[in-house]
Amino acid sequence: MTEQPTEQPTEQPRSIVAGVETDGADVAAATGAATAAFPAYRSTTPVERAAFLEAVADAIEADRDAIAAAAVAESHLPEGRIAGEVGRTTGQLRMFADVVRRGDHLHVRIDPALPDRQPLARADIRQRQVPLGPVAVFGASNFPLAFSTAGGDTASALAAGCPVVVKGHPAHPRAGYLVARAVSLAVEKQGLPAGTFSFLLAGDKQDGIQVGQDLVTDPRIKAVGFTGSRPGGLALVAAAAARPEPIPVYAEMSSINPVVVLPGALASRDRAELAGEYVASLVLGAGQFCTNPGLLFLPAGPAGDEFLRAAAAAVTGTTGAPMLTAGIAEAYARGTRTLRSTPGVRVLAEGRAGGEHSPAAQLVETEELAAPVTDEVFGAAGVVVRYRDARELVPQLERLEGQLTATVHLDVDAAADTEAARTLLPVLELKAGRVLFNGWPTGVEVGHAMVHGGPFPATSDPRSTSVGSLAIERFQRPVAYQDAPASVLPEAVRDDNPWGLLRRIDGEVTLP
Repeated sequence: MTEQPTEQPTEQPRSIVAGVETDGADVAAATGAATAAFPAYRSTTPVERAAFLEAVADAIEADRDAIAAAAVAESHLPEGRIAGEVGRTTGQLRMFADVVRRGDHLHVRIDPALPDRQPLARADIRQRQVPLGPVAVFGASNFPLAFSTAGGDTASALAAGCPVVVKGHPAHPRAGYLVARAVSLAVEKQGLPAGTFSFLLAGDKQDGIQVGQDLVTDPRIKAVGFTGSRPGGLALVAAAAARPEPIPVYAEMSSINPVVVLPGALASRDRAELAGEYVASLVLGAGQFCTNPGLLFLPAGPAGDEFLRAAAAAVTGTTGAPMLTAGIAEAYARGTRTLRSTPGVRVLAEGRAGGEHSPAAQLVETEELAAPVTDEVFGAAGVVVRYRDARELVPQLERLEGQLTATVHLDVDAAADTEAARTLLPVLELKAGRVLFNGWPTGVEVGHAMVHGGPFPATSDPRSTSVGSLAIERFQRPVAYQDAPASVLPEAVRDDNPWGLLRRIDGEVTLP
């Protein structure tokens, strides 16, 4: 056991390995415990696993005040934002509990034997999903609760039946520890093996990098969930790929979330109101959401000019809020300096700086769509690109990297806008995981249809999502059972369907 974060509770759950001096021995202890816990945890019934996820949510809510106070103090985020994060964290745990209880994620398929089929008989083949094994989750800096210790990656991996080892983010060690303590108490309450969940916390940056590398390269880890910078995510992807047994890394990394305003939308809506909505989304959370609109395509002409004047005035009226860490604030300053000094970039507006590590919002305009203009600046920095004809947008959008979101503002009653949107949609589908219409990308609903992912480099693997019930599928794989005796079949694929699952039998969806 290593040194713990200061002012920790006296009760030390047995499944926490945490400390400012975490090293390779702690990583090995955590991954070893997770491996030992895997057989028992993966064997839990849907009811048992759902009850555990709900117990985690209950434990977090029971310590809500202390967790929220720590998150506010460490992240500099306002109380209202953190209160929302607590609700989102517990809400997604309960959503996954509901999914597990229904068993939808098991995707059971049964093809009964056809012994008389000609010219060849068909064997009895049954399929279900099984968990991959222990999963490493890296806490995010910008969401100290909802994307961190018990956030979406942890919740979905636990829902799949995978023990989880969390590397807490050093920007909010106290909040991470308190949430880890809540999860660990739920592990004990439900009588699960201690290694079902472990929490690691490293100190300085270099130590943290080494602990992360040790965790990803440990042969007992079978998948990784990460939310953070592109360099950090790519380093983990490379480490996982170089293992004797490569493993999947689901890394959410960078996105500038392009927004297209079509001419009809600009003509039919109040330009000042539309510009105000844009700036509100741009500066929300000091621009530290992964879905802030960093790139805006705007029609040339008087209507676009009016929008820009309103947007510039709105940006000028903003005051910078504290960024999550000094390092993030410094990176934002470097990024905006590079942006402002790029040939062809014109500064439109700059807000007021706030206190320490609270830089001013920036709004710039350019006609050249190339790096560094298309590089993510993590913070409230907006780039506007003017276009003369909607037909120009297709090649412009095709030049962009993969994105988490893409947005189109259109007048649904304007035939030209509708036609342009139809033309753009196939392009945007290949560029983004979520395409919005007449809205703004900040705000990610936790539900069954949500996709929070996208083509590289938005994520390292575009085939899934880190938000929503589909996220569970990242941490499981299909197994088929051919001509297995009834006495050895897992419950999910037995003829009597003891878990009451919705199943596809001989191609037909069958209700329990």
